Amino acid sequence: MHKTPAAKKVRTVIVDDEPLGRERIRTLLEDDPEIEVVGEASDGKAAVAVIAKLKPALLFLDVQMPEMSGFEVLEAIAGAEMPAVIFVTAYDQYAVKAFQVHALDYLLKSFDRERFGQAVHRAKMEITRGREHKFDERLVALLEDLQEQQGKPERLLVRSGGRIIFLRVEEIDWIEAADNYVCLHVGRESHLLRSTMASIEQRLDARKFLRIHRSTIVNLDRVRELAPLFHGDYAVRLRDGTELVLSRNCREKLQEPLGQFL
Repeated sequence: MHKTPAAKKVRTVIVDDEPLGRERIRTLLEDDPEIEVVGEASDGKAAVAVIAKLKPALLFLDVQMPEMSGFEVLEAIAGAEMPAVIFVTAYDQYAVKAFQVHALDYLLKSFDRERFGQAVHRAKMEITRGREHKFDERLVALLEDLQEQQGKPERLLVRSGGRIIFLRVEEIDWIEAADNYVCLHVGRESHLLRSTMASIEQRLDARKFLRIHRSTIVNLDRVRELAPLFHGDYAVRLRDGTELVLSRNCREKLQEPLGQFL
């Protein structure tokens, strides 16, 4: 007798820094025969590792977590095989509005069984229809929107040799353009980040990071001295001995943080 193969279950990961929060989601999923909870994480860093290893199709993601927010988790896994995401959040008026604008689902703590069921049903429909690409586009738009509202980041997430490096912005000495990337120089190390110079300049604090050339941004705390060159350019010497060039066109930008003219 021919048997119809069992439907493939939706591999699911739960991320929440509160044990009771993870338990509630897990309990509500127990009666759903289409869902298989394959992993959990209690913080952002662990979440990135679990998602990379287990490659879930569905992710319940707490937004507010210490050290690394849910949004930073998504930045870290961007470009990989992105799961459908149901955000779990305490009340945040702006975040809720952002989810609605970009048509992404969310659960407000504390949600009831009915609202939970609606979110899961919607996620399964997304997965079944194979609409991951459209979901990715909405997610990217959400992250860009939130970044504009949340101000300057304290750290950047950099991919390097299969690892995710949590790089504090204050550690960066200088930045140079590298085709479709920027190269972040940190002491003796350097890291490539997929970004344009204009984009990375906009994300950094202009009081601390200055674009001194069309292809160079410098951390002003690392500058030791300036020395005049030809045609209005200056040599910018850093504390580690690195020598960069301040172009004539960028000289005016340096006047405000220095409080004087060159």
